[in-house]
Amino acid sequence: MDILLVEDNEELGQLIYDFLQSSGYSADWVKSAEDALLKVSSDNYRLLLLDVMLPGQDGFSALARIRKDHNMPVLMMSARTDDDSKILGMETGADDYIEKPFSVPVLLSKIKALLRRAYPDHENNCLTYRNLRVDVGARKVTKDGTMIDVAGKEFDILVYLMQHKDRVVDKNELFDEVWGCYSDTEMSSLNVYIRWLREKIETDPKEPEFIKTIWRVGYKFGE
Repeated sequence: MDILLVEDNEELGQLIYDFLQSSGYSADWVKSAEDALLKVSSDNYRLLLLDVMLPGQDGFSALARIRKDHNMPVLMMSARTDDDSKILGMETGADDYIEKPFSVPVLLSKIKALLRRAYPDHENNCLTYRNLRVDVGARKVTKDGTMIDVAGKEFDILVYLMQHKDRVVDKNELFDEVWGCYSDTEMSSLNVYIRWLREKIETDPKEPEFIKTIWRVGYKFGE
């Protein structure tokens, strides 16, 4: 899972959560420090997005406890704009601090910067689209944070299509890239592998959201 969002404001939390999902990150959303501590202890997150003012335990005390066992980057969000609050957040273990109200695109920019610094190699080898994430180096595929068994030619097809998302990839181009232009394999094999891949990554393989067929031409990944 990419991000744990801790925000008790229903409207703002939903806005941030939806924006993270649409930007290709998998995310969980909780509304209290107590729930955040339980989540962090049971799941691996790459980044924590933590509000300061929470019901019950506040963000500062939650972060102090989290930092005893976890090193993921933490971005704190707060309506407190005084220097003392910012200093306390950084001294407690926050990596960055953003003042409310903020622009969600600015928030996303800070998230990307923290992830790049914390996971430079990992970030460069990952492809994301909506709730689908492909770690090219580790050859792992996750959807909504859950591992999917995609390997071999299926994995190679998915990576090539994602690397060229939003453009139509000709069948011959895709086949040559995955099997090699001198392969003895029949072109019809590509259709079979596409079907298998859709069965694994699509919610409804008959109405694909990720890999779309362009009649008589090839395939297109994305909208």
